Amino acid sequence: MIKAVLIDDVPAALKMLASDLNQYCPEVEIVGTAGSVVEGAKLLKKLYPDVVFLDIELEDGTGFDLLQILPEVNFKIIFVTASDQHAIRAFRFSAIDYLLKPIDVDELKEAVFKASMVDSREKVDVLLDHWTDKAENNRLALHSSEEIKVVEIGNIIRCESDNNYTTFHFTNGTKFLVAKTLKSFDQILSEKGFYRVHQSHLVNVQHIKSYIKTEGGYLMMSDQSRVPVAVRKKTEVLELLSARF
Repeated sequence: MIKAVLIDDVPAALKMLASDLNQYCPEVEIVGTAGSVVEGAKLLKKLYPDVVFLDIELEDGTGFDLLQILPEVNFKIIFVTASDQHAIRAFRFSAIDYLLKPIDVDELKEAVFKASMVDSREKVDVLLDHWTDKAENNRLALHSSEEIKVVEIGNIIRCESDNNYTTFHFTNGTKFLVAKTLKSFDQILSEKGFYRVHQSHLVNVQHIKSYIKTEGGYLMMSDQSRVPVAVRKKTEVLELLSARF
């Protein structure tokens, strides 16, 4: 059994989540619930849950406040939120599982499964660094069917789309396949020096070696790979390169 604590300041939301877990995730045992930062912190110091379903906006603060006041975070976290797009981007960047209200049953099942695979302390550190802006976050956690890999963003040369999958290419010559669209990573990495030069290609500008105008136009990357540039992107790419180099 997976021991779980639910923290939400809306009683109806707590009741609904508990009902869904009992019905669709029988492997989860609810050992406690709380409705505020203070109440949640006290509860978590007494209990030793495997996973915590944590709302963002609580009556006396946020779920992030709760994480920061705990002496140790030794549990997995599944965030629950309404429609805060900024928060969702933070979760995606840090690979912390999250659920949107109203909760989709299939997403709930998947989140429970993923949480069982996540190294809780490392992922919480990544999230808090990004959210509180204490340090520039240069890490990205990637999920595959077999593992969760935390990588340095600077070591990513490029990302290549294959329908609903994205392949990451790294400076050490390795690759990593993720079951997410390139668009989802474009939203994250565009703020970290990456540029979408083609429908199927997202590149780290720091790893661009040259732009070749022949053969339709393509970028030569630091790993000697050739990345095509879409016709409608050529002017933007040339302006980008002129401004940065």
